Amino acid sequence: MSERFEVRWEGELPASPREVWDAFTVHTAGWCWKISYEPWAGGAEQGLTSGGTVSVWDPPRHFTTRSADGSNELDYVLEPSAAGAFLRYRHRGETAENHERELDACQRHTAFYYHSLGEYLRHFSGRDAAYVSAEAPESSAKGGFAALRRALGLPGDLAVGDRVRLRPAGLEPIDGVVDYVTSAFLGVRGDDALYRFYGRDVWGWPVGVAHHLFAAGADEAHHTRAWSAWLDGVFATEAG
Repeated sequence: MSERFEVRWEGELPASPREVWDAFTVHTAGWCWKISYEPWAGGAEQGLTSGGTVSVWDPPRHFTTRSADGSNELDYVLEPSAAGAFLRYRHRGETAENHERELDACQRHTAFYYHSLGEYLRHFSGRDAAYVSAEAPESSAKGGFAALRRALGLPGDLAVGDRVRLRPAGLEPIDGVVDYVTSAFLGVRGDDALYRFYGRDVWGWPVGVAHHLFAAGADEAHHTRAWSAWLDGVFATEAG
């Protein structure tokens, strides 16, 4: 039986309300994933759910979108602040199976996404990105995040602010600074990218990567294939 839930995120963001508005309605691939909205109340949403509708469009103050089946509603309220903008975000939805697990996953993913929004606004505001997303094999659902970190050549005692060089075999090394690290997530900011690693094995799901590449001419399809192949290789090795 499904259960309803509500997840909130509130905080200061280092940009004007207009810049934040554009980030969550236009430049979503720069920090979340590719989502599009027709810019009016009643407009269509694509990419966030299986299809939805914009129910409030009041730039740059208030935005709400609902899934077609009514199972999800995302609401954003913005106001100016000393830092730039203050965002009040609310996600109302429902879980399908394991309520406690899915709620915990939603809360922790939300915290990571809105941290990434802050990084985007601070370093890449107004820029579009090639969005790269790849999921590891099912075998990664047990102990996968630790294996992924080992394969990147990372130490066990990472901290925010550490400079790192990621060494994914067969791909170019990546230099950057750790901007987020928990038992389930790792964020590394490069000069022209946000690299995100998802340890979803915490919830019994496969691990994955999602990168936001701002370099001119970044080839989304090429990088997606390369990271998918890398993940397959990592877990083929682990299984062996």
